[in-house]
Order: sequence, then structure tokens, then C-alpha cells
Amino acid sequence: MEGPDTRLCGGGLTLAYDRRTVAEDLTVAIPDRSFTVIIGPNACGKSTLLRALSRMLKPAAGSVLLDGRDISATPAKQVARTLGLLPQSSIAPDGIGVSELVSRGRYPHQGLLRQWSSEDERVVAASMDATGITDLADRTVDELSGGQRQRVWIAMALAQQTPLLLLDEPTTFLDLAHQIEILDLCARLHEEEGRTLVAVLHDLNHAARYATHLIAMREGRIVASGPPAEIVTAELVEDVFGLRCRVIDDPETGTPLVVPAARNRRAVPLAKTPETRPATEGAARTGR
Repeated sequence: MEGPDTRLCGGGLTLAYDRRTVAEDLTVAIPDRSFTVIIGPNACGKSTLLRALSRMLKPAAGSVLLDGRDISATPAKQVARTLGLLPQSSIAPDGIGVSELVSRGRYPHQGLLRQWSSEDERVVAASMDATGITDLADRTVDELSGGQRQRVWIAMALAQQTPLLLLDEPTTFLDLAHQIEILDLCARLHEEEGRTLVAVLHDLNHAARYATHLIAMREGRIVASGPPAEIVTAELVEDVFGLRCRVIDDPETGTPLVVPAARNRRAVPLAKTPETRPATEGAARTGR
């Protein structure tokens, strides 16, 4: 299960909520310094797998290893200094301010001998700047739009400054322009800072454009994994999503671009010729 090029992996995983099993016998390894994206249709187990990898869900069987140790047996604060998480649904305390919420990302670095510092201030400010929320610093989270709140939560995850960052649908609530901004930010964290990112995304074309490693799931199983250029094919898309398509090269990036097949068009009636128009129609047109 574990290899020299992965700090986070899982083997023999059975994942369940109460008595409802979501996935069985999953084996997954997240390549170090990769931007890994998990894709698949709704209810296939994507977010459940991410929860298990982040220690939020204890596997019913099997184990998740972080740096060679069972993540379930690792102290929570130690995990939080290594692995950051942006959950799918985050609820802020009533009345909390934006800067205060982002500052909570620094808590894993605090201790008896290390209190709040100028370095913490710098990291919080940089995280807010990176996500474009500096001008929201003095507002409360309650009064923000869904997209603004999402960027605040991402800023908090960035402030945690972990080498591994897990994001469950980070583009939720965001319009297209802000989706691209967030994904560009993730790409910079991966490329320039060497962070390992794992994200759940719904948009297959975004996943293929930004990911260095894809994990495709269907019905609680991993059906393919690897670089997008190697695994994204029309056959895979139809197998995973039930969608007929063509896969072409993205003209901007050269990455795979999924083009759904056009639905069958209904025949369009021919335009009426003067000879076939009713007499009243012709009269109306000529003013008679």
C-alpha cells in the first residue's frame, strides 16, 4: 500500500455510514507533490473517500496511513499540522468575523510555548490576499454570499500551511470566473510551493485541465487512476458517467477535453414559400 512516493494512502478500505456501506476494498495512493482530483457521478463515494483520507471518517475495515502511521491513531493536532481539509459543508459560528475565521487556520501551530506571532499575522494576511478576500476582513461571515464564504473557508485552509491539502468541491457556489481563480490558486500551490493537493471536483474538464493525477470512481469502486492524458477516454467517460462523448485536445492547454455527443435533433419544418402560404397571410403581407 505505501510506497516511497506517497505520504498518504489507504488499503483494504471499507467505508460506511452506520450500516450503509458506501465502498469496499478500496486501495488508493496519493502521489507526493501531485494535484490529485477524484471524479465520478453523484453518490459514487468521492467525498466519502476524501473524508476517510482526512481522518474525518474512520474506515469500517482497512486503514489510512499518513507518513507511515495509521491516521486514526495519530494525535489530531499532529495530523492538522500535516494535512489541511476544506469540507464540503462548513458552518461558521454565528457572528464570527472573516479575519477571525481565517486566523483559526493557525491554531494547530499554537501551543504552550508558541503563542500568536507576527508570522501568524503574515500568513493570515497572505492567505486572504491569495483568495481575494482582504477587503472582507472586517465583515462577518454571516453577511457574505455563498461564493464569498467559500473563499473565506479556503483562506482558512491555506492559513493552516500544511504540505497536504484536501478540498471537497472547492468550487461550490462560485461562478465560472471564480472557479477558475480558485483552481489557478490550487495549481500555484502545487507548482510553486510543492504542496500535495487532493480535490473532489464535479467538472470533468476542470479536473482534466488542472490535475496531474486523476482517480475515477463509480459505485464505490475506483475504476481508473493515472495522468489525465492517459486515462481520460470516451470509453472511460461513458463507463463512469454514462455519457457518450468525444475527447479532443483542449486548444488552450492540450489536456483532454470532453465534448458531449449532441442529442438527436428533431426535424425543423421548411419555411413556407409564397405558393404554400394561406391567401390571408399573403394578403396581410401585401396590405390587402
